[in-house]
Amino acid sequence: MAKWLKGKGPDSDIVISSRVRLARNLENTSFSQRMNDEEANVVKQQVKDAILNGNSVISKDFNYFNIENIDLLNRRILVEKHIISPGLLEKPDKSAFLISKDEKVTVMMNEEDHVRIQVLNPGLSLEESWDLCSKIDDLLDENLKYAFDDKFGYITACPTNVGTGLRASVMLHLPALVLTNYINKILQAVSQIGLTVRGLYGEGTDVMGNLFQISNQTTLGKTEEEIIEKLKNIVMQIIDKERASRESLFNNQGIRIEDKIYRSLGILRNSRIITSKEAMDLLSFVRMGIDMGIIKDVNIDVVNNLMITTQPANIQKYAKSELSSQERDVKRAELIREKL
Repeated sequence: MAKWLKGKGPDSDIVISSRVRLARNLENTSFSQRMNDEEANVVKQQVKDAILNGNSVISKDFNYFNIENIDLLNRRILVEKHIISPGLLEKPDKSAFLISKDEKVTVMMNEEDHVRIQVLNPGLSLEESWDLCSKIDDLLDENLKYAFDDKFGYITACPTNVGTGLRASVMLHLPALVLTNYINKILQAVSQIGLTVRGLYGEGTDVMGNLFQISNQTTLGKTEEEIIEKLKNIVMQIIDKERASRESLFNNQGIRIEDKIYRSLGILRNSRIITSKEAMDLLSFVRMGIDMGIIKDVNIDVVNNLMITTQPANIQKYAKSELSSQERDVKRAELIREKL
């Protein structure tokens, strides 16, 4: 199980996780897309030294890995667990990362930017995540020379990150808003106020299991605290609407909702072959059933864990072999039956 998923965070009936990420680049160094091997190695060494030698307390909590030394399957597992971004795999000979032992903090090197600091926590914990992310950033700032402009702020490879370099996101589980067809209104309203909505693994990925990532779109012209506060305020409103929709569904269509939830559990407990998308959709309704008190004999941690371990790379790790698509579907069903 992804370690960051084990804890129960605030509003965890709706909010799966909160993530804060900072983008930073070093002075007088080519951006990652244009750097040569020597520059890439210098960046990796400087960032590694800043964490592992910069603070004796923090250094004991981190391990360092070069992407090229990790096999392809385990690279994909790290992405599925949200520990690293898909972009970090694009240049395996140049990229690396530091990860805390509790898997909440990842410092990625030579992704789109030289440094990407990520903090991931369960539930609605944006302030806590930002506080820790800022402390890691301060430590790096003491030992590195960041590219910074007095007018524009932190200089990043992508113009949309210029300024604070901050991306804050919250992963929300919104099955009731989907069932009531209210989700499109929510997403349209969110986009009109400067936020963006993405799928399970960020930009360019599909929504599965009624999981939506909502994050800030602009990083220039506002402080980090203002960005965090705005996102949290909007997320709280969405949480309220999801809870109200669940209550309305139960009050007006109670037997239909119970039937959908128990059918989902029944299929998961008895299927012999199941795709990743179908598993995620069914797990979503089981999770809602647990949160609503309808299902009482399944632990929410088991469902959270299955949302990660039923992904393609994790299934192959479970099977201890490379599998075809159909073989993964069979193994996925086997794993779900075992856990439920």
